[in-house]
Amino acid sequence: MAFDIEMIKKVYATFGERVEAAREVVGRPLTLSEKILYAHLWDGKSTKAFTRGTDYVDFAPDRVAMQDATAQMALLQFMQAGRPKVAVPSSVHCDHLITAKFGAEIDLPQAKTESAEVFDFLSSVSNKYGIGFWKPGAGIIHQVVLENYAFPGGMMIGTDSHTVNAGGLGMLAIGVGGADACDVMAGLPWELKFPKLIGIKLTGKLNGWTSAKDVILKVAGILTVKGGTGAIVEYFGDGAINLSCTGKGTICNMGAEIGATTSTFGYDESMERYLRATNRADVADAANAIAAHLTGDAEVYADPEKYFDQLIEINLDELEPYLNGPFTPDLATPISQMKEVAAANGWPTKVEWGLIGSCTNSSYEDLSRAASVAKQAIAKGLGKKAEFGINPGSEQVRYTANRDGLLNTFEDLDATIFTNACGPCIGMWDRVGAEKQEKNTIVHSFNRNFAKRADGNPNTYAFVTSPEIVAALAIAGDLGFNPLTDTLTNDKGEQVKLDEPTGWELPEKGYAVEDAGYQAPAADGSGVQVLVSPTSHRLQLLAPFAPWEGTDLKGLRLLIKAKGKCTTDHISMAGPWLKFRGHLDNISNNMLIGAVNYFNDKTDHIKNGLTGEYGPVPATQRAYKAQGIGSIVIGDENYGEGSSREHAAMEPRHLGVRAVLVKSFARIHETNLKKQGMLGLTFADKEDYNKIQEDDIIDILGLTEFAPNKPLTLVLHHADGSTEQFDVNHSYNEQQIEWFKAGGALNIIRREAAAKAAL
Repeated sequence: MAFDIEMIKKVYATFGERVEAAREVVGRPLTLSEKILYAHLWDGKSTKAFTRGTDYVDFAPDRVAMQDATAQMALLQFMQAGRPKVAVPSSVHCDHLITAKFGAEIDLPQAKTESAEVFDFLSSVSNKYGIGFWKPGAGIIHQVVLENYAFPGGMMIGTDSHTVNAGGLGMLAIGVGGADACDVMAGLPWELKFPKLIGIKLTGKLNGWTSAKDVILKVAGILTVKGGTGAIVEYFGDGAINLSCTGKGTICNMGAEIGATTSTFGYDESMERYLRATNRADVADAANAIAAHLTGDAEVYADPEKYFDQLIEINLDELEPYLNGPFTPDLATPISQMKEVAAANGWPTKVEWGLIGSCTNSSYEDLSRAASVAKQAIAKGLGKKAEFGINPGSEQVRYTANRDGLLNTFEDLDATIFTNACGPCIGMWDRVGAEKQEKNTIVHSFNRNFAKRADGNPNTYAFVTSPEIVAALAIAGDLGFNPLTDTLTNDKGEQVKLDEPTGWELPEKGYAVEDAGYQAPAADGSGVQVLVSPTSHRLQLLAPFAPWEGTDLKGLRLLIKAKGKCTTDHISMAGPWLKFRGHLDNISNNMLIGAVNYFNDKTDHIKNGLTGEYGPVPATQRAYKAQGIGSIVIGDENYGEGSSREHAAMEPRHLGVRAVLVKSFARIHETNLKKQGMLGLTFADKEDYNKIQEDDIIDILGLTEFAPNKPLTLVLHHADGSTEQFDVNHSYNEQQIEWFKAGGALNIIRREAAAKAAL
């Protein structure tokens, strides 16, 4: 039986009538995305049609999911909310704080020892507040969610940008910061600007070496890393129906890399098969009863140009494998062109590592197709030319794959089986030799490939591709190798060609597991103690941020003018810094150390306006804070793309940054800034970015009349005594302005909880 089946039945009980009400007020057929959105309105049945990309709307998500790195801050915030138990089903998954080095047998016990304090905290706080807890080694959050919690037509938020993976089971699953999760767990509505809709019509059927991963790699090449911002991507068509459920999950997962709010597919037989295979026949039966409501209306898919803001068509019959990268997940190259493109760009073509796993591609189907490549290579007298690593997606996947011989096949090719965890995908990879910072190439089935992302080496050229292509390139050791056409020399000197991969959508013998790694919370957590040592280096109880002082902000120092791509990895790095995700002051020592300073093209090297000396960003900001001086960060396009980590907003807030002014924001990061009581502003004229000088003193005027759709004024006081001023825009609504005034959304929750307790 499924988790939370009564909650799911309750959602389905009103789903149809809410869809009908929405169809009536909108006055036309509905997409699947619209059905789920309108079915989850905080106020119940819809009474008005919302304008896409304009209206802020309150929603009632069905559940919350958190991974261990982000759960720490989310739950530290929730502990301040004054609530005895979470208001919606919630779960914590320990998948980030496990280093990949020697293999699971050594790495997992070591992680349990090194991070025992954090795991014990998360276990106890989950136990106290009614949260399901998945132990270290249980698996990667998004694979575990797909196997256990996702359900067609549901709405979920999660403190990780790849929460969107659950779209593979027909959900609207959306990545958020911990403050948003805190709101929902506290029983409050969740606010989202009503998304625009991008429709992607898939025709045909995947064949040969092509996989579901290639669909999203091609889409990323079309839309770029910000082409989906503010939009839900809805896939439909015969090609969509022909995909497996986990293949759909892969496609939705990497929708985060195009900036999409989320991605989803309509309920179909592949989802039903997956639900039944993962012991959720009750969910499948319930979904079948309202199946007509769990996909877009037929009129929408028959004439999609009328219903979507943008439409893309992809013929799966003609799709070929892709490799995306290096350094950005939207630089898409068909495998047939990689040899020439790599040569033209001077990319190193010797493949040093092939890595399979991550939340994007670690399902049983993924492992089976990659294992088929490994198995035939061994049979044909081929070894591997690159190092090879595997991260199964969950203990259920690992156990089943081991039972069926897939892991033995990888080990026969001398692969390392890492823990069921994120590992190299998030920088938790202790790669031998990475410290030398040598120029090299790796290929992986992950979702992101920003500089330094996997191993900390800025000279590692990382390419994103499917598990089966990773296996082929690890065997060939050559980035330019095309398994569709090329041959390899075996141990007898013969030229042999790899056959097309084969695999199983679902295990023929069914899934199996001895201990999935789940810990249910206490029925009554009131007596459970959550202990955080005041001397801990890993955990720190939070203190409320100060409210706005009621005046314009004057005399701000320019902290940094960031140049080019500035992701949340640049603002708050992962890797070795993950250990401090529960200690705001300690992790703030990585604030913006990866951002490129516009004035000298260096990272973590900025001018201190008080001394005139150059030094690290965090130390400079701490010097300003010690003097009671606020500061401002200037950024470029799509600032804060990538992970949902709210630390990228909390660290500047904690150290005294008052505003972030950029050309454009990634959605989650802009919301995170607002939640923490920060000013997130955009240039009204992007050319004004060029007016910012290194020694500027900056004022932000108009805050005493802060109102929606009313620009603020920025005044630059240059070192030569001259001044310039120009308008800056914001997207704050009335509620978000109250967050700013209160010093953060959590201060309002705390205040309301205290008022209720006093009654």
